[in-house]
This record gives sequence, C-alpha cells and structure tokens, in this order.
Amino acid sequence: MTIRVMLVDDQVLLRTGFRMVLAAQPDMDVVAEAGDGVEALQVLRSTAVDVVLMDVRMPKLDGVETTRRICADTDPPKVLILTTFDLDEYAFSGLKAGASGFMLKDVPPGELLAAIRAVHSGDAVVAPSTTRRLLDRFAPMLPSSGKQPEHERLERLTEREREVMVLVAQGLSNGEIAARLVLSEATVKTHVGRILTKLGLRDRVQVVVLAYETGLVRAGGHG
Repeated sequence: MTIRVMLVDDQVLLRTGFRMVLAAQPDMDVVAEAGDGVEALQVLRSTAVDVVLMDVRMPKLDGVETTRRICADTDPPKVLILTTFDLDEYAFSGLKAGASGFMLKDVPPGELLAAIRAVHSGDAVVAPSTTRRLLDRFAPMLPSSGKQPEHERLERLTEREREVMVLVAQGLSNGEIAARLVLSEATVKTHVGRILTKLGLRDRVQVVVLAYETGLVRAGGHG
C-alpha cells in the first residue's frame, strides 16, 4: 500500500529535498505540494492524501492553523509538523491542533521515513522523548479548555487503562509498557485501542496531550 504524502513548506528547495528522499521509497508517493496553508487547504479539497508534512512558519496561513482546519474535517490525513527548533511553542500548538507528531527539519532521512510510516499506521508517537520534553516545557503555560469535562472523560477508563495511559504519556512503546506491567504486547495494544476509542482520540500523541492537560501526567513526565 502506497502512502500518499503532501509537502507543505514555503521553501521550494526544502520541498525538493524531501521529495527526492520520498520518491526513492517504494511505499511512498508525493501526490501534492503547497507553499502556504491557504494553498494546502485548496489542494486537499481535490487530492487524496494520507500524510501531510507541515511547516509551521509560513505566509498567509501558518502550519498550526492549517493543521487545525485539516484535522477538523471528517477522516483527515495525518499531519507531521516540521520545525527548526527542538523546543518550539509552534510545535506544541501543532500537537494541540491535532498533529500526530513533529520532526526537526534536519532529521536524518531514515528517521523522517520511519516517522511517516509510523503516523500512517497510527500506532506510534514520533520521537516520544522529544514530544515529552516539549510538553514538559509548554503544558504548564497553556491552560486547557474545559478541564472538568476532560477529567470526566478519564472516568470512562478502567484502572488498568489509566495505568497504560500514564505510561503512553511518559513516552513508552507498547513493548516497554508490556515489560513494565508484565503483560503481552498484544494486550497492551488492545488497551491502547480501547483508550483511544473511549476518549475519542485519534492517536497516541493526543493521549499524551490529554494526559498533560488533565494532570494525569505532570511536567517532568511523572504520573
């Protein structure tokens, strides 16, 4: 199955570099490009895309607002935020807006390709340790919207599911969670699936953001 990728960046040279890397992959196809958010939204109306590589700082409409609008659609593509800085408030806002993760623009090609495949499959957080550091830094500064309803959502979870959610939020993989809780990896995957369904979340990054917003996991990564 070919992953249909869209490149959104105002730097043509950067898009060209990414396109060359992706075009060499048998399971990826760059189906669209855009130089800003307005153009990206227009292109997406007529083009089927699985994963969007989204720059954050662009003219006309930035990547955060573009991501928010994309993710508000029914069955939207996954969005990977591209940022120049490891700890960037734009990247945090992008995750809040619905992005499935973020990568640094100077990421090695192998890591970028792995990240695209990971968000496409929906079962992995991109660079969980980096994502967690980002949340540790910015979560305390940004008030969540409607904390009480968010807490009520968590009450839908069993004790075991809350336990798994805390470990997901700390950046552990399914295998690491399985070892920590002495469960099979398949059982952990089932728990994660139930957490996503019960809380109405799309992927593990949204689990991490919600865990921080509700205080289930505090800055520093501890439950």
